[in-house]
Amino acid sequence: MNNNLSQVELIREAFRYQSRFEGSTMVFKIDYPVTEDPGFPYLMKDLALLAQTGFKIVIVPGAKEAIDAVLKQYGIVSAYASTSGMAAGTAANMREPVRITAAQALPFAEMAAFHVATRFMTFLSGSRVDAVIGNFVRARGLGIVDGVDMEHTGTVDKIFTDSISRVLNLGTVPILPCIGWSPAGKPYNVPSDEIALAVSAALGAVKLFIVSVHGGLRRGLFPLPEHIETREDGRVVRLTPQEAQAIVEAFSAAAPMPQALKELKLALQASRAGVNRVHIIDGREEGTVLKELFSNLGAGTMIYTDEYESIRSFHSRDLPDILRLMEPLMQTGILLRRTAEQIQEKKDDYVVFEIDGSIHACGALHDWGEGQGEIAAVATDPLYTGMNLGRRTVSCLIEKARKGSMGRVFVLTTQTQDWFESLGFHEAPVDSLPERKRQTYDQTRKSKVFSLELR
Repeated sequence: MNNNLSQVELIREAFRYQSRFEGSTMVFKIDYPVTEDPGFPYLMKDLALLAQTGFKIVIVPGAKEAIDAVLKQYGIVSAYASTSGMAAGTAANMREPVRITAAQALPFAEMAAFHVATRFMTFLSGSRVDAVIGNFVRARGLGIVDGVDMEHTGTVDKIFTDSISRVLNLGTVPILPCIGWSPAGKPYNVPSDEIALAVSAALGAVKLFIVSVHGGLRRGLFPLPEHIETREDGRVVRLTPQEAQAIVEAFSAAAPMPQALKELKLALQASRAGVNRVHIIDGREEGTVLKELFSNLGAGTMIYTDEYESIRSFHSRDLPDILRLMEPLMQTGILLRRTAEQIQEKKDDYVVFEIDGSIHACGALHDWGEGQGEIAAVATDPLYTGMNLGRRTVSCLIEKARKGSMGRVFVLTTQTQDWFESLGFHEAPVDSLPERKRQTYDQTRKSKVFSLELR
């Protein structure tokens, strides 16, 4: 596929996602260090663009480091307490140390939190997007935990969804600082992670973005299982909640806990709270939100609970996509040329690899009798070479052959023998082909035969 066609396909993906998620609510929990990065203005331009094009954006700014800096400036010591004894549903579930917000520290915590929130409003205003910092969180005090008075540190008691929805319906972006108020108007310092989790669940957000400067989950940080998909830089592409849970359980005892694992735990909590897709992205990378939102390839790590990818039977509507995938390989001679009519004639033999509604790989299993099947027409989108779509498609076809009581599958290849050998295929003589296939064997093409015994 040439670059122009690659760009066209990316544009198609963007339009598909635009149509699918327009009008949906998305929550962005953005860590404070992101706001200090030179790329922060570009991140805000992208969020403004989303708001201008029909997405409902909610921002929850992190302010931990800003509060630390203000307290240090005024000589106030900020202590932290273990959360192991707190009740379920609070920040304690994350089992992270929580700041003890003393009475003398609270005004400075409020000052820092609202200063950070104002920075978001300022950048959105620069892009002509209205925003409002509101008292959308009702809080209650944590009280005394394991003998420690948490003083003015609180937890989410209620999210005022009606107020937020009215703001969103006006095309305005609500910004929720890490401060909540009791019914009597008493302020509490509430962890921004907890607010992001609560507002995502309360609003039924389709996505939660966890935006930090830590680069997300990478294979180099943890000895991840081999089947976990990663990009060339080692970054994990996607995880199911079950996979995320296994990683958390395996490494949660690490001390100090890596930030990537903390973010993964928050993502897992959001998934359990009903958020279908949680994205962990690096806010320093220009365009990372747009790449993650509008492209199947993405730019960060996604934890998903809905159906994201599947290998399924071919439908007639898939024909243009199959031809698009196969054409470059047919032009180079890697695949035999097939017409639309020939594919339709054998449509029951074909499968497609669908990712979020888009076709990115295909293959076929032709039954030649004598207990033998031919794996053919395997093609993948070159933009997705790092996702093992071809290998996974062939594995599906092999399983299909087993279920069809075939004892052997084979391929004819001129240029991909090394790849098939890596899948366990071995070279075989042409005479080993079924009689019907030998009669159609093209002597001028001189394809090599590679087979795999299934019994």
